[in-house]
Amino acid sequence: MIESGESLAELLTHVWHILPFALLFALPVAVIGGLVLFWLRRGSLASTLTVLVLIPVVATLVGVLGVSGFMFTPALTTMLVVCLLVAAVTVPAAIVLGRAIARRSVWEREARDRERAAEASRRELVAWISHDLRSPLAGIRAMAEALADGVVAEPSDVAGYANRISGETARLSAMVDDLFELSRITAGALQLTLSAVPLHEVVSDAVAAQAPLAQQKRVRVLATAQTWPVVAGSDPELARVVRNLVSNAIRHTPPDGTVAVQLGIDGVDALLAVDDACGGIPEDEIGRVFDVAFRGTQARTPEPSGGTTGGGLGLAIAKGLVEAHRGRIGVRNHGQGCRFEVRLPLAAR
Repeated sequence: MIESGESLAELLTHVWHILPFALLFALPVAVIGGLVLFWLRRGSLASTLTVLVLIPVVATLVGVLGVSGFMFTPALTTMLVVCLLVAAVTVPAAIVLGRAIARRSVWEREARDRERAAEASRRELVAWISHDLRSPLAGIRAMAEALADGVVAEPSDVAGYANRISGETARLSAMVDDLFELSRITAGALQLTLSAVPLHEVVSDAVAAQAPLAQQKRVRVLATAQTWPVVAGSDPELARVVRNLVSNAIRHTPPDGTVAVQLGIDGVDALLAVDDACGGIPEDEIGRVFDVAFRGTQARTPEPSGGTTGGGLGLAIAKGLVEAHRGRIGVRNHGQGCRFEVRLPLAAR
């Protein structure tokens, strides 16, 4: 027992003597590793994890070599082989793990960005809709109270108030319809029954439906076609796309202006173009035209007093419906206004 105690004491004494030398050789490696990590602070996560794994391995190697005086004994050789095996296993694992964590981090960051953008869009939508709902509701309430209190008694005035209430009610109904359609699109609940749809019928019906608005604004609506394509789609949804685009063009075209609807075929797609005379869209706004509730009007002709500007959902709905048909929609400044282009896949012959 005494000899074992003496051997343990000698071992502890030996370790105590070599500890400063081990620290002397290992500490510079740790400092250099820390500097490398600081330099890589904006680099890839895989590189950072690789350096983190290499620092203790290299520090161990340097410390063992320094303490042994670079005398390659069997024990030292065994230690070096073990360290190299550890490095061969941990470094690839660190690279794979770092890339996996980096991909997950990027995905989470993009998800947070999308969530923030969606939340901002929802807040903007609520603000716009709240404002747009208050205006017609206030008018309906005021006119209803005037009729109920007998303030308006002349038959012609009563009929005028009734017509205005009917108009404001129709406006509210259209806004609710837009909200319902947008909710179906964003929730992925939109189910299309595809068939061969002749676009000339869709365009003709849409232009006819927007004729009263065009007459009120004194805007000409012209529809021309190089050919009348047939597309694979759902008739009601395609009709809504064309109505929204034509209505948007009419609202932003000044009196005595022209809205041109053109049809043609471009390769394997049917091409629908709607040109207006809005004066152009600012470059910093053109990328947000299809955003929910966005209504930039800096370079557009303002609505006349009492005009209806809509809820800012028409273009967002059109974009969602076009994409549901596996089509594409875009906008660019063209001539005296802007051009909305819709590309839809042609129906199989």
